[in-house]
Amino acid sequence: MARVLGDYERHLTSERDLATHTVRAYIGDVAGLLEHATRLGQDDVTDLDLRTLRSWLAKQQTLGKSRTTLARRATAARVFTAWLLRTGRVPVDPGASLASPKPHKPLPPVLRADEAADLIHAAAELADDGSPVGLRDVAMLELLYATGVRVGELVGLDLDDIDRDRQVVRVFGKGRKERTVPFGRPAARALDFWLKQGRPHLLVDGSGPAVFLGARGRRIDQRAVRTLVHRRIAEVPGAPDIGPHGLRHTAATHLLEGGADLRSVQELLGHASLATTQLYTHVTTDRLRRAYQQAHPRA
Repeated sequence: MARVLGDYERHLTSERDLATHTVRAYIGDVAGLLEHATRLGQDDVTDLDLRTLRSWLAKQQTLGKSRTTLARRATAARVFTAWLLRTGRVPVDPGASLASPKPHKPLPPVLRADEAADLIHAAAELADDGSPVGLRDVAMLELLYATGVRVGELVGLDLDDIDRDRQVVRVFGKGRKERTVPFGRPAARALDFWLKQGRPHLLVDGSGPAVFLGARGRRIDQRAVRTLVHRRIAEVPGAPDIGPHGLRHTAATHLLEGGADLRSVQELLGHASLATTQLYTHVTTDRLRRAYQQAHPRA
């Protein structure tokens, strides 16, 4: 089983080109499944059956794992057993009939349009002194909100990924899938200020083509961006404490509230499934319901 697990890890890394943390999550789940099977006396993947998969999930439930975790692990098991069948390691796919609990999807906290404006305004006021770091922070916040990109996509941007004439940015999402996302004039102005007046002051020999640099001139890391967003959000009265992913939720919600169709928002966010994007329709419906209850005389 250990040899099969190693082959599977190479498949996820080399053939599917999944991100490191995604591979780690898949392998962790599958390793747990195989350990459970071993405790049941099974010493080969051909011994895996539907009963074993179900008992593994039941064991996770007794340990208090959430519905979301159970759903993810059921998915990991199904992907693994499908790979076993495709590669001829088992005669039938034991995971084909494996059901999983529907994960609970809480509504993500988002900013109102005025709160998003206050967030950018607070950062812009701090950048009035023209400091390179201040200009960088405004550009990052503007771009996060304007495009809805993931924080990993933001910090991975290189100079040739930005087309300032067309006002689009090229990002590489999950699975290294490339997409092009437009941004508006405020983000374009903030980027111009940063690239022309801020970035040159932080450049060092090892800066490379990175768009956003840390205080020491290297490519900025995700933790620094998260810290920045939380710090600036704290300065907006009444705003929920969100991170960069919360700005992604906010961008998607405001697009839908402004009339964008669901398929376009899916493309902009780089969601592989439309079902993921549909989460944001619940956010907008919830806001419509509150507005209706507050305003309609027979609500």
